[in-house]
Amino acid sequence: MARRFIVEADGGSRGNPGVAGFGALVRDADTGAVLLERAEPLGLASNNVAEYAGLLAGLEGALRLDPAPDIEVRMDSKLVVEQMSGRWKIKHEDMRRLAGQCQDVVRRILAGGGRVRYTWIPREKNKAADALSNHAMDGKTIDREPGKSQPPATAAAVPASTAAVRVSSSGPGASGHPRR
Repeated sequence: MARRFIVEADGGSRGNPGVAGFGALVRDADTGAVLLERAEPLGLASNNVAEYAGLLAGLEGALRLDPAPDIEVRMDSKLVVEQMSGRWKIKHEDMRRLAGQCQDVVRRILAGGGRVRYTWIPREKNKAADALSNHAMDGKTIDREPGKSQPPATAAAVPASTAAVRVSSSGPGASGHPRR
């Protein structure tokens, strides 16, 4: 039986574009326990690019914990939820590349027998991921699994080109249904 996860992801930019970062966490869907937290500065990027980077980090984190999880992604970015669900077109090249990377991870999850669905949530219900993205915009990188021995979060100087380094070729649309 696949493990059930909730991925909460967020990204932000102080200015648009501006100093950007993302935050993502993976929760056990049954207990609500946080299994993994990630945050990373992105340098200069748009808010939407940061949102996609947060989604990518959350999906990769869930895959790191289980090769075929049942995932509900919860984000306050209506744009990302609708685009990843295949209902809205992705016009901006940077977002297409990041969406393609997310779709690649989703295909790996689906190939293993897992499942991914997307849910839009109001911003006030995404506070944990928002806090992580703010740490990232403050220059902190976080990659920890609570309950495991971890080094403390570190401040990192990230070049403005980080978002470009993280992107690869785009792929076909993902499936899912946002719920309110």
